[in-house]
Amino acid sequence: MLTVAVTGATGAQGGATARALLAAGHHVRALTRHPGSPAAGTLRELGAEVRHADFDDRASLDDALAGADSLFAVTTPFGTDIATEVRQGKALVDAAAAARVGHIVFTSAAHADRDTGVPHYESKHLIERHLAGSGVPWTVIAPAAFMDNYAGGWTLDGLRTGTFAWPMPADQPLTLIPAADIGAFAALALHHRDRFAGRRIDIASDERTPGEIARILASAIGRPIAHQEVPLAYVRSRSADLAAMFGYFTAVGLDVDVAALRRDHPEIAWTSFADWATAQDWSALLTATTANAHH
Repeated sequence: MLTVAVTGATGAQGGATARALLAAGHHVRALTRHPGSPAAGTLRELGAEVRHADFDDRASLDDALAGADSLFAVTTPFGTDIATEVRQGKALVDAAAAARVGHIVFTSAAHADRDTGVPHYESKHLIERHLAGSGVPWTVIAPAAFMDNYAGGWTLDGLRTGTFAWPMPADQPLTLIPAADIGAFAALALHHRDRFAGRRIDIASDERTPGEIARILASAIGRPIAHQEVPLAYVRSRSADLAAMFGYFTAVGLDVDVAALRRDHPEIAWTSFADWATAQDWSALLTATTANAHH
C-alpha cells in the first residue's frame, strides 16, 4: 500500500485519481486549499485523509508531503494565469523533491511537448522540463480533450437549444478522454512505478469528429443536436489561449494512438464517447442549466 499525496483532489482529475487509488487499496492524502468543502467531505467519507495545502505556501506543501511515497500533481492556469501555473508547478515539484517523495506523476496535456504555441500547453511543458531535472523519478501522463467538458459550460448552453457549438470543422477528428480514465491511468502509473518511471505518455480513450460527437449526443439526450462551427474569432474575443488550442486542433490535430493504449493497458476501461454520453444524466444537467439561466 502506498501513501499518495494527490493535488487538485477536489477537482476532476485529482478527484478521479483519488477515487481510483482508494479503490485499489492505497492511502490517499487529498491536498486542497479548501478542506471544509463538500468535495473534500466526500473524499473523507471514501477514506481519504484531507490535508490543507496551498501551492503559494511552501510550509503547507512541506507539511502535506512529509512521509508521502508518491505525488499526483495537477496544475491549471484557469482562475489564475500561465505565469502563476508555472511558478506553482515548479514549487510543488521542488517541495516533493525536498520531501524525498519516491515518484511524481504529473498530468500535462497531449502534445504539450510539441511546440504547439498553445499557452496552457506551453506552461505545462515548462513544468515537465523542471520535473525532468528534479532528480525525482517521474511519469508524465498527457490527456487529450476532456469528454467531461461536453456536460458543462458553453457546450451545455448550446445543447439546450439543440446545437453542438464547437470551434472545429465537422469532419476534423479529435481525441477524447473522460476524467475517470485519466484517474485510472494515473493510479496505474503510481501503482507500477517501475513500469512507468521516466515515461511521457499521451492518453485518450476515443477519437471522434465534431459531426460524430453531435450525433452521439443527440442519441444520448434523445433530441436532435446539430453541429455548428463556432468561428475562432469569436473564441479569441473571449480567450486567446483557447482560440490557440482550437486552432491547433484544426490545423495540426490532436492525434493519440488510442488502439495502442487499449492494447498495452487493458487494465483501463478506455471509455468510448458513446458510453460516456449515455452515462450522463442529461435531463438533470439540461434542466439545471435552464433554471440557472433565468436568475
